[in-house]
Amino acid sequence: MTADAVSVPDRPGPSLDKDPRRIAGMFDAIAHRYDRLNRLLSAGLDRRWRRQAVDALDLPAGACVLDVCTGTADLAMTASRHRSRPRAVLGVDFAAEMLALGRAKLRAAGMGTVQLAQGDACRLPCPAASVDAVTVGFGIRNVADTSAAVTEMFRVLKPGGRLAILEFGEPSLPFLRSIYLWYFRRVLPRVGRLLSKHTEAYAYLPASVSAFLTPDAFGALLCTAGFVDVVVDRLTFGVVYLYVGQKPVEPEGVGGQRDVRPLIY
Repeated sequence: MTADAVSVPDRPGPSLDKDPRRIAGMFDAIAHRYDRLNRLLSAGLDRRWRRQAVDALDLPAGACVLDVCTGTADLAMTASRHRSRPRAVLGVDFAAEMLALGRAKLRAAGMGTVQLAQGDACRLPCPAASVDAVTVGFGIRNVADTSAAVTEMFRVLKPGGRLAILEFGEPSLPFLRSIYLWYFRRVLPRVGRLLSKHTEAYAYLPASVSAFLTPDAFGALLCTAGFVDVVVDRLTFGVVYLYVGQKPVEPEGVGGQRDVRPLIY
């Protein structure tokens, strides 16, 4: 089976319009089944990926963490439980129903250090240089202006603060890639549609992943935004990529020439 064999050229694809109101409405429509479907469709690996992202931040004790595109707050909760004992975690998302479910989860878990707020990744509700770390879990591809969102994350980070972004990818090994694309384009949308009762959301998922920047291009975008020591790490054979970067401690232009190329593993 080849990658071409899993495409469906005669069937119109889902809309990739990333108007915030449209995307928020789509996620609100599947909010009540979102966490369960994540566990099922990732075979439970999503928990491991989030732990790896938080570990990559090297959080100092008592850190303040911002989780962008927080959804139902899974990554924000993972950060709050980190052994470094963060002082505060703020999750931001534009989907009101997702946030409502996240708040219910936080109340049930008694996690008072995590707060959720409705907001746009391209206009974060935080002062400049106010947080120690920024995370994004599987949401950066849904943002209308990726470059603007990355610039905002850089703005709100303190000098020396770190960024960790998880996003879906496509394996590069030919045989694994063929199987994965068959599952991702054929099986996942049907299962998601059956369980979520939403015709569009789980067709949008594989289409949005395929349309997103390649790992090296997104890593380069982080460098262009000002992040240094950018590392792009394949997780689970490239099904997911973890992007990690740091805001320089020194102002731009101080300390000599920096390497602005991402390291890809």
